[in-house]
Amino acid sequence: MGTRSGGRSRKGASVNLLSVLPLAVVMVAGPQIIAAIFLASSEQARRSSLAYLLGAGLAVLAGLTVWYLVFHAFRGAETEHGKNSGARHLIDWVVLAVLLALMVMVFGRRKRSQPPKWMGRLQKASPRFAFGLGFLLFIAMPSDEGTMLAVAASLAGQGKPWWHVLPFLALTLLLLALPLLALLAFGRRAVAVLPKVRDWANDHSWLVSEAVLLIFAALVVSDLVK
Repeated sequence: MGTRSGGRSRKGASVNLLSVLPLAVVMVAGPQIIAAIFLASSEQARRSSLAYLLGAGLAVLAGLTVWYLVFHAFRGAETEHGKNSGARHLIDWVVLAVLLALMVMVFGRRKRSQPPKWMGRLQKASPRFAFGLGFLLFIAMPSDEGTMLAVAASLAGQGKPWWHVLPFLALTLLLLALPLLALLAFGRRAVAVLPKVRDWANDHSWLVSEAVLLIFAALVVSDLVK
């Protein structure tokens, strides 16, 4: 019996860690990936894109860490009072509320048919500007802040160690780096294709985000009804 219980516990941990990874799509959908595409076709494409990734990486790491520490401390305090299960369920309710708010937010911005006008200036962006843009887009966007909260709270609520946020960070940066990787791999051909990819992302990324959020919300609900 003990062996079977331990097996279930390990399986649950694996599913929990893997289930947060698709939320990286929500992190980059919208102006984040569109800005990356603009920078990949800018005058200083390589340097500016790398600076953008560095700024974004620092912002996401900081956001995940802060939210993880908040919910880890809350879970630890409740555990000391013998309310471990209650704390985990309360965190799940918080995550579910955030996911529903994110779904409303993503649905509300679906009609934005054109990127913001300021993105046109990214063609001449300096690496310093790109770094600041990457940091601000991820640290100040409510959708990204909510996504980081959901990921960190889910991991902390399940008692996972802090380093479990790192695969999510890595996947977020990998998705954000796709325009730069395409440029490095295909050169001028990528520059010609990137605007078409940008337009598709601008029109359809909200659908992908909604699907990912819905799936993760279903997983949270399944934990709540156990």
